[in-house]
Amino acid sequence: MNTPDYIFETSWEVCNRVGGIYAVLSTRAASMQKEHPDKVFFFGPDFGDHSDIYFKEDKSLLKDWSLAIGNCSLDIPIRIGRWMVPGEPIAILLKFDSLWPRKNQIYAWAWSMFQVQSHAAYGDYDESCLFGYAAGMVMESLAHFLPKGSICMHANEWQTAFSIFYLRDHCPEIATLFTTHATGIGRSIAGNGKPLYDCFRGFNGDQMAGELNMVSKHSVEKQAAHWADCFTTVSDITARECKQLLDKEVDIVTPNGFEPTFVPKAKDFDSKRKSAREALRRVAGQQLGGVVPENALLIAISGRYERKNKGIDVFAYALDKLAQKIYHSTQQEREVVAFVMIPYLDRAPSRKGKVSAVFVPYYLDGHDPLFGMTYYDLLIGMDVTVFPSYYEPWGYTPLESCAFHVPTITTSLAGFGAWAAQQKEHYGVNVIERNDSNFDEVAEQIADALLRYDRLSKEDKARARQEAGALAKKADWKHFFRYYRKAYDIALTHAKKRNKK
Repeated sequence: MNTPDYIFETSWEVCNRVGGIYAVLSTRAASMQKEHPDKVFFFGPDFGDHSDIYFKEDKSLLKDWSLAIGNCSLDIPIRIGRWMVPGEPIAILLKFDSLWPRKNQIYAWAWSMFQVQSHAAYGDYDESCLFGYAAGMVMESLAHFLPKGSICMHANEWQTAFSIFYLRDHCPEIATLFTTHATGIGRSIAGNGKPLYDCFRGFNGDQMAGELNMVSKHSVEKQAAHWADCFTTVSDITARECKQLLDKEVDIVTPNGFEPTFVPKAKDFDSKRKSAREALRRVAGQQLGGVVPENALLIAISGRYERKNKGIDVFAYALDKLAQKIYHSTQQEREVVAFVMIPYLDRAPSRKGKVSAVFVPYYLDGHDPLFGMTYYDLLIGMDVTVFPSYYEPWGYTPLESCAFHVPTITTSLAGFGAWAAQQKEHYGVNVIERNDSNFDEVAEQIADALLRYDRLSKEDKARARQEAGALAKKADWKHFFRYYRKAYDIALTHAKKRNKK
């Protein structure tokens, strides 16, 4: 098997926590460092003070190259340091402002060389593509500085695709990998209320890109998939989507794992959970205007604010059904507090009979005004989590929940849910079948599952928590990183063949 001497990896979310890809890369870094110590280089955008929350500059790293790149005509300011996550890999942050005057030239080159249609660009397209191009320039410079050896460059999502195009043209000896964590056009079809699954084989990616005003983003993603030496995605669900909508089969599926060092040690687990529950009850009491009982059932949903795709709509409906079931129940039910941890979902808290909702519209990085705690510090205090996704290529949130021994509810339309359904630890994960037409049924099943969990015996609840943790261990990066080894091998093999022509 071919093994790279150096690995370059780039993402808009390197030292920039804005979504699930941050969790993928930041947890995988330790495994990469273990196998390739300080031969792994992450490239991300430099956002100054925001980046410095996760980044520690170290001017002793690659000092000669840093001086050389500062004295050349590249005109791409960089900072070199460590990404402050397990493994502490080398991170190179860069500014790309100098490329704005060259934007049209770069887009003309991308069209002539790689048929990328940038003419319909809007929103974050320009910023993302210029970052990718700048990252390619910096990678080329570093590749020429390092001792001779094979290099794999891994680009994540369409935002970094221009790094693939740049290297293919200027430094073709570097083997390139491209991972789409969710196709842009698939997410857009789902988010616009079209029946993605019922009509799946009838959708044409190029046609839908025109209809949904996604031409440029779809084009850059599709061309990256076709031009990369190895094309990957994170689940079998999205692999089928790539074949249908990008006209390209993936070379290998690389499922997302988790790094167990994020989870407290066994001796600290109970105290961490107790602290989290105290914080959750305190804030809920402040928001709802009353005391939340110690035995309250604490549940949560989190993620991006994609109302349909992330299942926020069905979750809200399920809470309403749960409130009705509790109201009509002949048993003495516990109070339920649902935490909706969705950045920018800024709504007032609400209280019904015995089901309350507390909205947390912040990234929980330890600096929010409500808790001042990280998401993981709070997650451990939950009783159950709910992630009833309609469109979810993998689903990091239910995996994180399991890692912290919190039973979770997800769906068959999430990559993680489909994977979990094949495992034996069904007690810790409830995978609900979901399709284009069973919204009401899904909400009913979520409400029933929550009520059923609340009525479990103490022993059965302990078993559910134990099985959730056991399932997460199966998704440890030490098990899943083998897929990346194979992906590197595929990329290096293809690059060697390509460069011999």
